[in-house]
Amino acid sequence: MNYTIRNATAKDMTGVLALINELAIFEKEPDAVIINTDYLIKEGFKQNPSFTVFVAEMDEKIVGIALFYTRFSTWKGTTLHLEDLIVTQNKRGLGIGKALYTHFLKYAYSQKVKRVEWAVLDWNTDAINFYKKTGAKVFDDWRTVQMNEEQLKTFIHKNT
Repeated sequence: MNYTIRNATAKDMTGVLALINELAIFEKEPDAVIINTDYLIKEGFKQNPSFTVFVAEMDEKIVGIALFYTRFSTWKGTTLHLEDLIVTQNKRGLGIGKALYTHFLKYAYSQKVKRVEWAVLDWNTDAINFYKKTGAKVFDDWRTVQMNEEQLKTFIHKNT
């Protein structure tokens, strides 16, 4: 089975969104995705895009994505954050995920970033083992912290 990896275009965002939704189901958050294709196009293809996406395409269908964006570390400098790496379930095991991961890491290296980073759920042992085998360090002592829109609103109203 042949596949290609390339930069996404605005026309790919329907397929990208489908994979984002598939990932949400896999991560046991099926109702968490609130964005739509138009939002992805608006944010991903403006003058200073919010993110970049590499897609894996097979038979003219998007079967995998690596979506990432630039961050800044006060300790290290410019970094890239890999937000999502997913291959559709029926195409797993074909090397597509590793190829997307490698493509992303080669891109990061070419950009001379000081670090790449991403999050992995603690129960996703297949992914954790894969990342460790590639030389990535998986931290056990850091915790992800988030505030959603409603929490932001509550905080602001209580503190203004």
